[in-house]
Amino acid sequence: MLVLEVKPRGKESADTLRQGGEVPAVFYGPKEKATAIAVDARKLASVWREAGETTIVTLKGLGEDKDTLIHDAQFHPVNGQLLHADFYVLEKGKKITIKVPLEFEGAAPAEKAGHILVKALHEVEIEVAAAELPHHLAVDLTVLANVGDHITAAQIKLPASATLLTHAEEIVASVTEFKEEKEEITPPPETEILTAKPEEGAPAAEGAPAAAKEEKKEKKG
Repeated sequence: MLVLEVKPRGKESADTLRQGGEVPAVFYGPKEKATAIAVDARKLASVWREAGETTIVTLKGLGEDKDTLIHDAQFHPVNGQLLHADFYVLEKGKKITIKVPLEFEGAAPAEKAGHILVKALHEVEIEVAAAELPHHLAVDLTVLANVGDHITAAQIKLPASATLLTHAEEIVASVTEFKEEKEEITPPPETEILTAKPEEGAPAAEGAPAAAKEEKKEKKG
């Protein structure tokens, strides 16, 4: 279980909180009104790295402990500093609808043989009890031995309390045949040699006078 100490946020600005080593945040839920809080920046960053958006984080310091999921985390676009976080408070005894990332494990024999492995899906949506909420779901690629083999969403192993909401027949990963494309050789363009016509008044080319004399002899004859 991941635990995070928080405190109610005062009237100080977000920038003032960050300069003091804290991060502005908010929690809310179906039966919880939106409440502004402040969290130690280092502790929140550590919890975020471990929990992501699919692990329950218990908030302490506000009276009754609250089991939450980090619904959104905002980061500075340049230095990567965590700027703000949203915590969604879970209802006790109710299942959670959530998208869980897939983690591909092992190597596909078909890929080793030179064919193409296509990973088409990277998360699935499930409904699951909070106690069995998975951080990720494993996909075993070692079953993909031949061209045409595939894994569907229905084949992913889920916790006992989970129901798959993603379409069962949706393709998660598949193998397609590698075909080497033949390089098309383009023949070089034909070179056309053009003879320039001499301009009027220009000296005739070599051999032209002889041709003229022959023509006159023919006419006399």
